[in-house]
Amino acid sequence: VQLQASGGGLAQPGGSLRLSCAASGSIFSINVMAWYRQAPGKQRELVASISNGGSSNYADSVKDRFTISRDNARNTVYLQMNSLKPEDTAVYYCYAWRTPRGYWGQGTLVTVSS
Repeated sequence: VQLQASGGGLAQPGGSLRLSCAASGSIFSINVMAWYRQAPGKQRELVASISNGGSSNYADSVKDRFTISRDNARNTVYLQMNSLKPEDTAVYYCYAWRTPRGYWGQGTLVTVSS
């Protein structure tokens, strides 16, 4: 499984960005796709995840601001990020779980600053 993330960049506080992650390769039976992030000097943390059935989970810090969605026909997962805050600044990583292992995409940098 190969994951290609895109959509990062610079946003102002209160602004929005949308991240995309396209999966290719052995994508059959990918169970869960997710976004993680890692801020400078901090551990990587789960931002949001979505199952192939559409069930989603969010970190408390992004609930009601971020929305994860999945287009199974395009093998793509999205992260719509609204009401961005400076503390959302991080490298965001796409992740896919396909039994028996997980796969990581390259990171995409999101910077929230005025």
